[in-house]
Amino acid sequence: MAIQTRLVDYEDAGVVLEGLIAWDDAVEEPRPGILVSHAWAGRGEFEDQKARQLAELGYVGFALDLYGKGKRGSSTEENAALMQPFLDDRGMLQKRLLGSLNTMRTQPEVDPAKAAAIGFCFGGLCVLDIARTGEDLAGVVSFHGLFGSPGNTAGQQITAKVLALHGWDDPMATPDSVLALAEELTSAGADWQLHAYGNTMHAFTNPDANDPGFGTVYSKQADNRSWAAMCNFLAELFE
Repeated sequence: MAIQTRLVDYEDAGVVLEGLIAWDDAVEEPRPGILVSHAWAGRGEFEDQKARQLAELGYVGFALDLYGKGKRGSSTEENAALMQPFLDDRGMLQKRLLGSLNTMRTQPEVDPAKAAAIGFCFGGLCVLDIARTGEDLAGVVSFHGLFGSPGNTAGQQITAKVLALHGWDDPMATPDSVLALAEELTSAGADWQLHAYGNTMHAFTNPDANDPGFGTVYSKQADNRSWAAMCNFLAELFE
């Protein structure tokens, strides 16, 4: 057994994107593909490692790229500048996400009928938006994601199962926004769960997060609990 990876170039609206796929070469048949949606800095080692960890669990991990090949932020200002156009145009964001999902589905290691998505911070918002489009995939998992509704999916039924893993003290996703998400998902007919971790802030899965003033603090306990919850969720989807 060995975890293999390769880079995958794909394109949207004339922008060349570069994702990373990870799989276990001991498994010959196609298996479920799990999209990994990145935080606001762009696809980096954190997301690539999550793809490899998913491969260790027996899935195919695909770390997507929303910004463009080699385009990454290295400061709060750069990250915000990269993310903001997609927050301003959620239709553009959804199109690029669905293109990434379709790219994953075309990879030979992936069973195209079995797909899910996970995402972190901005990526958590992204996977919720995939579900909001009504896309036919098994489920999505949002880790400390942003919950704001896109405004262009009202009335759309959500067929994907939804798991939101949330730090209750996250200043970027307040209790009011949690309740709004619950109402939205219920109205859309979704099969949804929300796990809220007490005394936990934003970015709780990122060991480099240590800025209480900004609201981003790593929590090993919440990190471990949320990953276990994701594992159980994916096992339910693909048992």
